[in-house]
Amino acid sequence: MVISPIKSLFLKKKAPAFDESFAPSFKTLMHMKKDVPYLKDFNFKKTSNRSGDAKSVFKGRGIEFEEVRTYQFGDDLRDIDWRVTARKNQPYTKIYAEEKDREVYVVLDLSPQMYFATKGELKSVTASKTAALLGWLALSYHDKFGLIIDTGAKNYFFKAKYGDTHLLSVFKKTEQIARAQLNDNQQSKMPLQSLPLIEQKINRRSIVFVISSFDGQPQSAKKLLPIIRQNEVYLVDIFDPIEKNAPPSGVYTAVYGDFEATLDVSGKDFERVYQNYFEEKRRKMQTLCKKYGAHYRPVQTDLPIPGQLSPV
Repeated sequence: MVISPIKSLFLKKKAPAFDESFAPSFKTLMHMKKDVPYLKDFNFKKTSNRSGDAKSVFKGRGIEFEEVRTYQFGDDLRDIDWRVTARKNQPYTKIYAEEKDREVYVVLDLSPQMYFATKGELKSVTASKTAALLGWLALSYHDKFGLIIDTGAKNYFFKAKYGDTHLLSVFKKTEQIARAQLNDNQQSKMPLQSLPLIEQKINRRSIVFVISSFDGQPQSAKKLLPIIRQNEVYLVDIFDPIEKNAPPSGVYTAVYGDFEATLDVSGKDFERVYQNYFEEKRRKMQTLCKKYGAHYRPVQTDLPIPGQLSPV
């Protein structure tokens, strides 16, 4: 029997100091602004039948129900509450409060699970660039933008604010944290530990993007349920091409520090199981989002980001 030559697939290498495939630079995050026009006509939120005066790309609850009172001359007939009117035997109308300050928050997962790649760039880089693009998009529509960076061991919270000065300071901190994480080998950290922080820190009716690879734990997204009930939530699933398609048949060696393991990925059975694992994870994420009213956006690391964020 002839055994395929052992191939080195995931060899650990020391990352060059300023290699864009290992960590995002401040300049790269700034340049994501150029991709904003590709999302200009993209509404992240479901459009309401009425909207306030504050125009925003993140549409949805532009107005919020406040109270019911007796009808007054000049009130919109479309706002009459017919149930209350019938019960009280006089016209009542619904009053809405306009929501003019819209906040957009991104939860950026920079835990060890995001430092993986087989081609192109690390998941952490794609995730950081996605967060930057959303920041520029929010800024272009005069929305407040905030960021929570989750390293698995520590959380960094940046309150939602207006203006490019705030945005650039957030980018600078993102660059610093992403680079520092390259040299952190504590793989026991658990990602997405910042979710309780969202409930404590952000205002209700915000738009929240959770950018992660959700590796091995699609059901952990259930931790988001309290947040989903109070906000518009998007789960942005970052994945590497090799997670979608099995590597070529053969025998591979995986190396991490002093640990080495040999992987035999030969045969059709392996390819089928491999593919089913990926599809099952995606199906669970989609089902969860559909059931609880969230949104799912898969983003592959070697493809343009804007087209993948847009709804099909």
